[in-house]
Amino acid sequence: MFDSMKTITLRTLLREPLKVKRWTCKGKSGQVNENGEPLWILQPANAAPDEKERRRATVQVVDEILRERPSGTSAARLVEESRR
Repeated sequence: MFDSMKTITLRTLLREPLKVKRWTCKGKSGQVNENGEPLWILQPANAAPDEKERRRATVQVVDEILRERPSGTSAARLVEESRR
C-alpha cells in the first residue's frame, strides 16, 4: 500500500510544507517521524485506497477491540472523574 512512502521529520514538515505538498500532489505517501518514532502517515486525499485492503484493516481493528476484556469502569464514571 505504501510502497513509495517517503519519510520526513516533524521539523521539516513544519519548516517546508511545500515539500510535502509536492509529494502528495504526485500521489506519493509520506511518514512523519519525531525522534525516530512514527507519528503520522500522510497520503493524497484523491488516492483511492484498495477496497479489499481497507475492509481487511477495518475487520482486523474491530476484531482486536472485541478480543479485549471489557472495562470495569463505566463511561459516566470516567466523565465524572475528569470533571473533578
